[in-house]
Amino acid sequence: MDAILLGIDIGTSACKAAAFDPAGRVLAQTAQSYPVSHPRSGWAEQDPEDWWKAVCAALRRLTREGGFAPKQIAGIGVDGQSWSAIAVGGDGSVLCPTPIWMDTRAASICEELRCTVGEERLFSVSGNPLSPSYTLPKVLWYREQLPDVYEKTDKILQSNSFIAFRLTGEMTQDPSQGYGWACWDMARGAWDESLCRDLGLRPSLLPAIAPCSAVIGKVTAEAAAQTGLPEGIPVVAGGLDAACGTLGAGVVHPGETQEQGGQAGGMSICMDVCRADPRLILSAHVVPDRWLLQGGTVGGGGALNWFEREFAEAERRTAAETGSSSFAEIDREAAEIPAGSEGLVFLPYLAGERSPIWDVNAKGVYYGVTFSKTRAHFARACMEGVAYSLRHNLETAQEAGISAGVLRAMGGAANSRFWTQLKADITGRRIEVPGSDTATSLGAAMLAGVGAGIYRDCEDAAARTVQIRRVHEPDPARREAYEAGYRTYRRLYENLKDLMKEDKP
Repeated sequence: MDAILLGIDIGTSACKAAAFDPAGRVLAQTAQSYPVSHPRSGWAEQDPEDWWKAVCAALRRLTREGGFAPKQIAGIGVDGQSWSAIAVGGDGSVLCPTPIWMDTRAASICEELRCTVGEERLFSVSGNPLSPSYTLPKVLWYREQLPDVYEKTDKILQSNSFIAFRLTGEMTQDPSQGYGWACWDMARGAWDESLCRDLGLRPSLLPAIAPCSAVIGKVTAEAAAQTGLPEGIPVVAGGLDAACGTLGAGVVHPGETQEQGGQAGGMSICMDVCRADPRLILSAHVVPDRWLLQGGTVGGGGALNWFEREFAEAERRTAAETGSSSFAEIDREAAEIPAGSEGLVFLPYLAGERSPIWDVNAKGVYYGVTFSKTRAHFARACMEGVAYSLRHNLETAQEAGISAGVLRAMGGAANSRFWTQLKADITGRRIEVPGSDTATSLGAAMLAGVGAGIYRDCEDAAARTVQIRRVHEPDPARREAYEAGYRTYRRLYENLKDLMKEDKP
């Protein structure tokens, strides 16, 4: 009887659960959505209980309709979105909604910490500049604004560790999610408790560290009853969604690079040295003794999702009539517009922007609107703007002394041949596409396979599971148009950033 590995992905808009055989083939997959709440300007929060309910529903469907015997499941891995701050009480209850990765409510706390503790000290320990999106400022916001919650909190968990806790009853923290804490010593892979105290943070809030592929416990009887899983399945600590997706794309050696096409966009360059740059994001990889230098934009696939939701009613009608999809129709129409969108340029800063500009006041902008522009121009410019942000991050990494190699694309956006080719043309880099929809949950399942002894290590897991489906080479004929568009893209923000700062939401 072949072993089966489960990967659970806690995304921004939905959880995905997928079952794989040891060769990485998808046996079954399902998804369950949940909402994001924006109760105030700059706030973005979710209820972790919604995640758990979605996971339970997805797993029940998977085990009921997956076509395999649940007793074949040899291990479970969980990955999740970054920078959660899940306040969990001593009885395991969730004490309040968690601010998620795009939440910036703690901006004033960051300014205070820069004055009291100092940006230089924080960066020297964590390898990352302080950002209101990160976990630590959110926890200190609890202390300031929700003191009852702060006092009742036993541990602060991340999205993947919360689901792993619900499955096993064990509270842990994996290394790949440590970078949201300024008190996480990136080089040593350990908490800096002295810095915790200087930050005014109770060290007892920090969970014990568990390696990403370490088995932290087994599915409890209570979790089995809720999920439909058999009791006793080993569960590993798991990790950051971007890092698991990087593993699932086969990026395990220095220089190999993942290109992310999920709700958020960006890239992750694998390194065997811990090298930081304040303009980028440094995290531990889920692969031991590896780090990721990351660039992340809020306007990845989410930017096109916004465009489709607000402006693609005609494409949705056409898709319904033809059996296509609205996104395929957008691709088809955008492909008829020349490279560079005839001067229309888009800044994809729809919720502020992360690397490399780190500006919570950044705004989305369309520039170059004329009577000649059509909806197809706006669609193509949206895609190009996301690709320009990817190029900006890749160039910043190059300036920091870290070169990206061939890009491995993952996420839903990688299903679009048109958009993936556009990214290859704008970055000037070869892009390889493995199983795009399942790379993240596959990475989580690979960690489970290592923990269960099915794979020797992550390198063995990647060699046995990851297959390249297609390749996109940059087209030099489009380079001149994109060079002009990229120059405008870079100048637009520089010329507008002061106005953006004045025009706070």
